[in-house]
Amino acid sequence: MGNISRRDFLKKSSNLALAAAAPGMNPRAITTKPHIKFPSQPRQRISVASYPFRDFIEGRNNARHASKQPLMKIKDFGAMVVQKFHITNIEPWSAHFMSTDPAYAAELRAAFEKAGARVVNIPADIKQSVYDPDSAMRSAAIQEGKAWVDVAVILGSPSVRLHMAGVRDVKPDVDRAAASLRQIADYGAEKNVVINLENDDLVSEDAFFVVSVIEKANHPYLHALPDFANSMMTLNADFNYRAVKAMFMHAYNISHVKEGEEGPNGKFVPVDVGKTFGIAKAEGYHGYFSMEMDRKGDPYAGTQNLIDMTLKYLA
Repeated sequence: MGNISRRDFLKKSSNLALAAAAPGMNPRAITTKPHIKFPSQPRQRISVASYPFRDFIEGRNNARHASKQPLMKIKDFGAMVVQKFHITNIEPWSAHFMSTDPAYAAELRAAFEKAGARVVNIPADIKQSVYDPDSAMRSAAIQEGKAWVDVAVILGSPSVRLHMAGVRDVKPDVDRAAASLRQIADYGAEKNVVINLENDDLVSEDAFFVVSVIEKANHPYLHALPDFANSMMTLNADFNYRAVKAMFMHAYNISHVKEGEEGPNGKFVPVDVGKTFGIAKAEGYHGYFSMEMDRKGDPYAGTQNLIDMTLKYLA
């Protein structure tokens, strides 16, 4: 055998180690990070979510729609946002999709592009829980999560927000959730789609549980989606701002802007929007801010108000 340098030996050893670990392993998902070039101009950092307009858009929750007028199709949402708000970024909610079929998703993308709109995130609700003790249920959650990654690829969305559903009489489990989400994040890395987790449900998506899951998974394609007000449903302002700060420490490309949230007593609980933008800035957040007005009243006027406030704080 001929002489071999130490550098060549180490290089070959590293390659052999990767080859040996190859089954079930995706080196790209482990070694690379998402790279999104975010705009710096304030209006270009703003997105509009379809969720506040759920009473006006066709979807799987039509039975609960209070509107008497004809419902908008989600394919027309991009055009409405561009024309009404002069915003080009949109965040269509999964409940407004009539299908996850690739052909349907392609039709949506064509309609959005024609309107001059682009999807910057898809909030996707998945039925099963990523921490269900039943491995079959966790597998179903993983597969559904991957299916939304495929939809994101077709729509050109850089990310999806996956809902972490709860399980009756089962406490949220960091280890099981992290293991499941790591598999979805691996798949997202293959497709260059970021997986986001939101501080939404106060139990299954408590902000500090979400952060623990992200830290346990330790995956470059798994991040937090900080919602300005969801954690205020505890009626504890100190908890809310600590929760938001913890989430922004792990955020990457998307956040939800709100003035406040409906508390458990049905009363609107406001948040300090300026303070929350200050937290985002202090944590070095450069991603998008999606307008998600979530209070009683006209969502069109409410969304415009959020846009005006966001422009002020981003100026």
